[in-house]
Amino acid sequence: MNRKLTLGPIRTALFGCALLGISMLSISCQALQEITQTMSNFSRLKFKLDSVREFQLAGVNLSGRSSLRITDSPALVSAVAQKKLPASFTLEIAAINPGDGSTATTKTSATVAGLAWTLLIDNTPTITGDLGAPVAVPATGQQVLIPLKMNLDLIQFFQNNGIDHLVNLALALGGSSGSPTRLTLRARPTIQTSFGTFRYPDEIDVIDREFR
Repeated sequence: MNRKLTLGPIRTALFGCALLGISMLSISCQALQEITQTMSNFSRLKFKLDSVREFQLAGVNLSGRSSLRITDSPALVSAVAQKKLPASFTLEIAAINPGDGSTATTKTSATVAGLAWTLLIDNTPTITGDLGAPVAVPATGQQVLIPLKMNLDLIQFFQNNGIDHLVNLALALGGSSGSPTRLTLRARPTIQTSFGTFRYPDEIDVIDREFR
């Protein structure tokens, strides 16, 4: 006996597959839109050099000092005799996340998971480092300070400059009128999102004059 094949079940199956495909396409488009919006929000995250604090030169605290002589400290005399001039300080980076939802953007907090950096002094590259621990930057438009510990030997990177010049440089950075004006932090941030970790495609030069 010949069985007659009906198209009803086949049409139903094809219709179901079509609906599934449309549903998956809709979900994919929605996910893509969310990812695009998230990246747009995080691209607004900006950084600026805020301050230099706790500056020490061969163990001598420069806070409040407007002048310094090598003979003021036996440790300085000993360091210079060994052709060293170790400096240590904390460089504070201000991060701001303006994605507070007050504009067309969605209110999205950001977590800075990494900040691979190179410290430049008077445009001369010196030491490198990264963020010690993740830092959350809430979407409030307010600054969050990220402290970075710096340790370097000034003579190692500025051996052609005289000791007096290096002492004055240290005072300009960490003395009574110190500021990060002569510093640049060449950094490449890594941001943690709900969709994974994203690294900035290029380095940015973080300076004290403006947020970047």
